[in-house]
Amino acid sequence: MLRQIRRTLLTLPLLAAALLLPGALRAESVTVFAAASTTDALQRIAALYRAKTGDEIVPVFASSSTLAKQIANAAPADLYLSANPQWMDFLEQRGRLVEGSRVDLLRNALVLVVADDSPIEGSDNDPVALLRALPADARLSLGDPSHVPAGLYARQALTGLGLWQDFAPRVAPGSDVRAALALVARGETPAGIVYATDAAIAPGVRAVATLPLDSHAPIVYPAALVEGDKVQAARRFLEFLAGPEAGAVFETLGFGLAARPRSTS
Repeated sequence: MLRQIRRTLLTLPLLAAALLLPGALRAESVTVFAAASTTDALQRIAALYRAKTGDEIVPVFASSSTLAKQIANAAPADLYLSANPQWMDFLEQRGRLVEGSRVDLLRNALVLVVADDSPIEGSDNDPVALLRALPADARLSLGDPSHVPAGLYARQALTGLGLWQDFAPRVAPGSDVRAALALVARGETPAGIVYATDAAIAPGVRAVATLPLDSHAPIVYPAALVEGDKVQAARRFLEFLAGPEAGAVFETLGFGLAARPRSTS
């Protein structure tokens, strides 16, 4: 009995010390709701971060619009990474984000893609000429232009190029940019407009033209903390996302870097 009491007395200080450890020294789990187009990059970065800190990053990938609506309805996200500012604005207006935490993290571009076995050759073609040369009944794969950021940008580009009215009735909408890519890879559409980063790594497709940057709004990926009980752990991961190690991963996969606080002016 005395031996058991001594063992308990020896253990109590150790337990107390563990409870007093700063949060940064205890492994935590951070849930990140992120645009589908960041899947490959974020999975690599999460592994790097886990090896470095012990914290577990739990990514949830889908269209930015779907994720934003889920967060607005109290889904348990700690950090949100959107493929456009619109859906970040949506959450900011609803008071779901930690004030002052929003940063513009990444940039991207739009490309026209075809299946690997398409007769279209080269990678630096005139996108307008290629689109106009498609058969009159050919469908064009996009992220759903009613809400998916890649589709919203594609619609802007087609409008800016004077082609939207021609293609609007023939759009094959995908639930996110990866779904739009899959339609092309499977041969269900002869072409599609997607992010350059997705086209570079997707099997079965290749980019044959880049959409002019001035035909659509700049493609910016903002990130922000979501109000909740893991703000400090999520803040550490957001700082890592905006840092050089994560930046190297993003650049390797074709993203441009734009890490800076969002202007409040």
